[in-house]
Amino acid sequence: MCPTFWVETSSSELLPFLRARATSRKSKTHILFARRFRSHLIVNLIENMWFVHVIVILGCSYVMTFYLPQYYIDDEIWNYSCYWKLSWLLPLPYTLICFLGLVLPFRPAPTPDPAAQRVMRRRRLDNLYVCIVTRGSNAESVHRSYYSMRHLETVHPAVRVHVLTDEPYYYPSVECWSCPKEFVPQRAMYKARALEWYRRVLKLTEYDWILHLDEESVIDSYSLTKVLEFIWYSPYTIGQGPILYNHHAYWTNPFFTVADAIRVGDDIARFHLQYTYVHVPVFGAHGSFLLTNGAVENSVTWDVASLTEDYAFVNRAWSLGFRCGAIPAIVREQSPTTLADFLKQRRRWYVGIRRLPGFLPKLWNFFWTMGTLALYGTVASVILGVYVPLGTPRWLGAVKDFSFVVFVYLYVVGIFLQDVDAGYWPPKVILHIIATFFLQFVACVVECVAVMYAIFSPPAGFDVSGAVGTFCVGWAITELVLTDYKEMSPLFRAISLHIRFTMCSCSLCC
Repeated sequence: MCPTFWVETSSSELLPFLRARATSRKSKTHILFARRFRSHLIVNLIENMWFVHVIVILGCSYVMTFYLPQYYIDDEIWNYSCYWKLSWLLPLPYTLICFLGLVLPFRPAPTPDPAAQRVMRRRRLDNLYVCIVTRGSNAESVHRSYYSMRHLETVHPAVRVHVLTDEPYYYPSVECWSCPKEFVPQRAMYKARALEWYRRVLKLTEYDWILHLDEESVIDSYSLTKVLEFIWYSPYTIGQGPILYNHHAYWTNPFFTVADAIRVGDDIARFHLQYTYVHVPVFGAHGSFLLTNGAVENSVTWDVASLTEDYAFVNRAWSLGFRCGAIPAIVREQSPTTLADFLKQRRRWYVGIRRLPGFLPKLWNFFWTMGTLALYGTVASVILGVYVPLGTPRWLGAVKDFSFVVFVYLYVVGIFLQDVDAGYWPPKVILHIIATFFLQFVACVVECVAVMYAIFSPPAGFDVSGAVGTFCVGWAITELVLTDYKEMSPLFRAISLHIRFTMCSCSLCC
């Protein structure tokens, strides 16, 4: 007779359950292996596609400039229409930086060479904390991310996977660390506050490292191995790599998928240039897939008053002499799911970067605004071209075509890498690339809307008096310069309004 808490079951009844369990384990093992293989494939593509970038960008730019009928002229280097077409030059600094980052080959961190029997000195590692930072309100995403990475603790004894939340959110089924409400640092708020509490509680040393991830971010065993190699053999104390936005609900909403594709292109272009060649955070940093050493965390701290605490952190680390490097790995994340989330995300970045101290953050913020004005200038050029049908000097058209090709290519290469990583067949990848070519125009418009949203409706707590004041000054200046515009012809009235808007927006972004 069996005890009451036992149930007598025959072997024939257990067989389906055992088969299902074995199938589940086999399926999970297959998924982990496939993900690891795809990570290796994507990293190799990123490292070896530089010659493709050169051929495609320069080839398409040449075809657009010399073969497409765009009414370019060679007998003039300047005419009246160039005044409003000068806005085409505004994105050039960004596109040149991205082009340089795309065409420069990747130089991965040194690793031991078994064939050469080299013995490399390895840095000591006591703990690697994989920290999933979340507000905690989305229980589903917290559990999905944690259980997707819990197996990483078997990769190396030093690895620990933690979930960092704010009270009152706490999940006993995961390794959860909840920042208490009573903890009030001097300046930090929101995410930075939780990270500062986490740093103090862990009592980090120079032999500890933290891999910061957002709640939707997931890293696999292949990429974690590359993180460990970076820690052991790289001379840098801050590291970061590309992020793909195909972890969950990929292509569920085509617009958000395409809109975030430029972030992937930006990672393998601009941020590749920063982490592989410059080794200082001149362009800032992402809040996810950010690897930091314990000594850096203790010297810099997260007690910063900023909407972009990650950018503020690496800026301060740079001022203290710490350097950064590229991690040859990838992390998968999820794009925003609603238009409101998308606009608020971009608004927080724009305002947060503008408020950071120093020259470079304000310079990049200025270029961001200039990209927005370039779109308005392009629209104005189309409208004014009806009234003044003058040809465009070929040199100016070549600059415009180059910037256009680089922008579109950043979207396309981002979609290509994410589709390959998602395991899509080539015909589907080609269809997605075609869709991306058209949807990226809509994405650019929405990005511009986000900038205007940030300018005129910054997040709570932001001092808007200075921005509004400079806007009024900008409008007043143009009022003095462009008088009696009501008596102008429609052509000159449009030019006047375009100049007014450009001057006022430039004053706002600074």
